[in-house]
Amino acid sequence: MIRTGASNTAREFVIALHCSGAGAAQWRRLAEALGGNYDVVAPEHYGCDSTGPWTGDHAFSLADEAARTIALIDGTDRPVHLVGHSYGGGVALHVALARPDRIVSLTLYEPSAFHLLGQFRHAAAAFAEIKAIAYAVASGVVAGDYRSAAATFADYWNGPGAWDALRPAVQDGLIRWMPKAPLDFTALLCEPTPASVYARLTCPTLVMRGEHAPAPTRLIAALLQSLMRHAQGSVVAAAGHMGPLTHAAEVNALIVAHVTEANAVRLRMVA
Repeated sequence: MIRTGASNTAREFVIALHCSGAGAAQWRRLAEALGGNYDVVAPEHYGCDSTGPWTGDHAFSLADEAARTIALIDGTDRPVHLVGHSYGGGVALHVALARPDRIVSLTLYEPSAFHLLGQFRHAAAAFAEIKAIAYAVASGVVAGDYRSAAATFADYWNGPGAWDALRPAVQDGLIRWMPKAPLDFTALLCEPTPASVYARLTCPTLVMRGEHAPAPTRLIAALLQSLMRHAQGSVVAAAGHMGPLTHAAEVNALIVAHVTEANAVRLRMVA
């Protein structure tokens, strides 16, 4: 988990949730872009070195991953801005539904809410596509071939050849994390939330995607905009699924603008 500066209860509270296989450091540049008016906290998911592996006490779900963030929200009375990328976006949606009255704004970059794809007939091909990737990754992990599973994972989300282009240290880190990957996929695919429930989220929501988003997350972004009352969309030019890393300046600028505007609206309402 990272924090920016000393905690100050006068500042707005931003919780940023990272993608699968990454960590809190993903959001350091966002914290810098938001500046001193915000306390930015980036809790790390199970499978990260700071958090450790999933306990294995029962079948893993998004509720288990979301519990850490919900505890952060329950531990403060400050307004909360929630940000999530990919798997972190899926977790953020679960958190927002659990604490809808506490979320001032929600910002998502290609949230991996794969369960939505299974609820719409026109999303069948995209649902089959992501299930095939999940199966391929899980098969590699079960066989003990973590390297092959990691290569499949990286090349799907970043494009062919992405795995070979990674620095050895980054490859090694992803290989160590791979046993968590099937849990993430299963939690996202089996999340029980019906599509209609997202209409309950009334906070200002920004749903971003890359221009070159894979079919599943491109369709999820469109679905969420149609399901949520106050959601708007934005496409980041030339970016793919990993836009918050490859196009950090552009993505962070959109997040800052959305958070700032949502906060201004909140202040006008309480004035």
